[in-house]
Amino acid sequence: MHVRGRFLAFLLALLFVGAAQAQVLSTRIWPARDYTRLTIESKEEIQYSIFSIKDPARLVLDLEVAEVPPALTDLGAKVANEDPYIQGLRVARNRPGVVRLVLDLKTEVKPQAFSLKPIAEYGHRLVLDIYPTVPVDPLAALIEQAQKAPAVPSLNRETAKVTRLATVVIDPGHGGEDPGAIGRRGSREKDITLMIGKRLKALIDNEPNMRALLTRDGDYALQLGSRVEKARQVKADLFVSIHADSFVRPHARGSSVFALSDRRATSEMARALAKKQNEADLIAGVNLKGKDDYLKRTLLDLSQSASIDHSLRLGNFVLARLGGVNTLHKPSVEQASFAVLTAHDMPSILVETAFISNPDEEKRLNDTAYQERLARAILDGIRDYFSKNPPRPASPLALR
Repeated sequence: MHVRGRFLAFLLALLFVGAAQAQVLSTRIWPARDYTRLTIESKEEIQYSIFSIKDPARLVLDLEVAEVPPALTDLGAKVANEDPYIQGLRVARNRPGVVRLVLDLKTEVKPQAFSLKPIAEYGHRLVLDIYPTVPVDPLAALIEQAQKAPAVPSLNRETAKVTRLATVVIDPGHGGEDPGAIGRRGSREKDITLMIGKRLKALIDNEPNMRALLTRDGDYALQLGSRVEKARQVKADLFVSIHADSFVRPHARGSSVFALSDRRATSEMARALAKKQNEADLIAGVNLKGKDDYLKRTLLDLSQSASIDHSLRLGNFVLARLGGVNTLHKPSVEQASFAVLTAHDMPSILVETAFISNPDEEKRLNDTAYQERLARAILDGIRDYFSKNPPRPASPLALR
């Protein structure tokens, strides 16, 4: 019995090791100026511990797995040279049942680790976010941009009577762990929105009376609330979120513009789209523990109705211009409870440029000339809005 018991224990140990080695499915690193994210995806939730070491600055992540899984062996090669926080990464078995990741850092950081339950196509995820000790200031980025290419306000009284530079925040939807909708050709919404967003920024920055800021300028995820907060920090005059729609039926087509609603959605599609977009935080893998429901909180603000009114004005101008580039899915601006449009101190719209789920529109969305036409149509709509509603030294919609 004693020999048999030891043999059974040995078999159980082999099964444990095999299961532990098979736990890790994939690993990813998303570097960005705002923060760098390391994601470890697994079949089951991985237990972990994390601590920092100084002189030199290092971050240690211990994973409760028996041996170094294949998905972790090449993790060091995934560290990009331009990563602002990680210098290098080493993986090795530390002790029985524990694999250690050592991150050599370029500077002191503020790490945040958390686990995520399976959602969409993802299994369990262990996420390590590496933030700078002093958060990136979007206003500082605008100042730096102005120093490199200072703009002069327009003096043309026949167009917009601009007395100061108008700040437009462009929000390319999705990013990082959240690809957004995926077309039949494999196009990812997050890539399309970033390309169009960058083109729109270049056009706006070329205007003598405007400047633009991207909420993200690379492939990384942002919490919906932080997208709005970036716009508020720079006291933006407008907020424009860029997306590429999808629908279950591939023949759905056309461009759409959406504004916030503090009541019911204007259509079932608008309601469904808002629900899908509001779940982006869950797919992207944002740590929501302890965070307020900013959607409900913001809608209680008394100034929200004024912001919605101006959002509808802006949306109508942009929609009219998009109609010269693409078929319109709906002839008017639709409304629903989009979390990313909840800034009560600036007009905010969400532009669905086209249906990425439509094979014809997906093909056009990948064409650089078509992206430029879409971006220019959005710019023209913004200019039309400012011609009727020029930014003031202290906007009545803004908390200055």
